[in-house]
Amino acid sequence: MKKLRIGYLSTMYHTSHLIKGLKWTENFLPVDAEWRLFGTGPSMIEAFSADMLDMGYIGLPPVMIGIDRGLDLKCIAGGHVEGTVMIARSEFFSAHSRADIAPVLKQFKGKKIGSPAHGSIHDVILRFVIKQYGLEEIEVVNYPWADLIPEAMHEGVIDAAVGTPPLAALACRWYGYKLILPPSYLWPFNPSYGIVVTKKLLEEPEILRAFLGLHEKANNLIIHTPAEAAQAVANEVKVVDQAFVAEVFSISPRYCAAVPKEYIDSTLAFIPALKSMGYIKENLTQADIFELSFIEKVHPESHHYLAPPHGGIF
Repeated sequence: MKKLRIGYLSTMYHTSHLIKGLKWTENFLPVDAEWRLFGTGPSMIEAFSADMLDMGYIGLPPVMIGIDRGLDLKCIAGGHVEGTVMIARSEFFSAHSRADIAPVLKQFKGKKIGSPAHGSIHDVILRFVIKQYGLEEIEVVNYPWADLIPEAMHEGVIDAAVGTPPLAALACRWYGYKLILPPSYLWPFNPSYGIVVTKKLLEEPEILRAFLGLHEKANNLIIHTPAEAAQAVANEVKVVDQAFVAEVFSISPRYCAAVPKEYIDSTLAFIPALKSMGYIKENLTQADIFELSFIEKVHPESHHYLAPPHGGIF
């Protein structure tokens, strides 16, 4: 039986936790699945570089950085969009519209904002908006594991943070912080994660189509029966309850396996940002990043991310 080495993150709305917890790979795929947990997307890219993985659940900017450095990876499916939020202590005010992004960020001039690792989607988005609004006085502090960020805020090392909806749910529930920039404000339709595979795995179309079928089934479980999905994820991760996972699901309910034009356009919009920050050198193309033949067979209908229309990044 073929071994399938899958990298995944602690992010609870990724379908990895459902597929793993419900043992769908064992029951429905002709593979011996080996799941490997990573702290951030960039650390997963290092594992791909060391030939330790065949597939990964990962935000697209780290993948683009890896491709620019010579890794032969392709995104074959989506999963979620708009997965970056910003949290802070209660004394800071929150945005009520996208016009409030600059005033919200200006509160942190001369202060520190925490983020997952250099090159993660959250890091790239945060650094881009800081530069966009001329707020270089804000210091970005990167962490190898996103789970370290709430405690760093609690200890006063940082004043705010960007990260995933699970980070927001944890920080708000356990530390009394609040969400000050919701996921739709910072970078509309941003590809918070997709399914990425090696060139070698592209030679296994039956396995990939079967896996993507399970991936879409898990997304639909989150959308249509969130209580059931939340219980399954809570059972799998074992450190939070069903209510916490359900809250995570609701913060940014943008789930689908498809890769529509909006997803592609938002991904390609990262290229000038990544180049300006020195993360990549080449002008990557859609063909460099995506291989859509598998998901087009599995998910030929319109996407259901439910994201509002947008006319650009800002």
